[in-house]
Amino acid sequence: MKKKHDSILSAVHETAMGLHNAGIMDEITMREFDALCLPPVKTYHPQEIRQMRLRYHVSQAVFAAYLNVSETSVASWESGEKKPGPAAAKLLNLVDRKGIEAMI
Repeated sequence: MKKKHDSILSAVHETAMGLHNAGIMDEITMREFDALCLPPVKTYHPQEIRQMRLRYHVSQAVFAAYLNVSETSVASWESGEKKPGPAAAKLLNLVDRKGIEAMI
């Protein structure tokens, strides 16, 4: 169902871009529409964060350096003591979708 939702959202967004390019939709409305079409940020369970890090064969310290967070943060996420904040969650999503190379 998610892929169907994504394809519908993509089609609607493409239509909105066409309206904007034709001068029917103004810049502010298009920006607001762009924001509404952003995919939701996935939340990760501690074991998923650990598995992601291990997928790239890096230590907690190296993973933390890629994400520009402290090693303690990564350790606390993996133990379930804390959850990644919004910015860190977005970076984890990026690593998950695009690979750790996206952080270079």
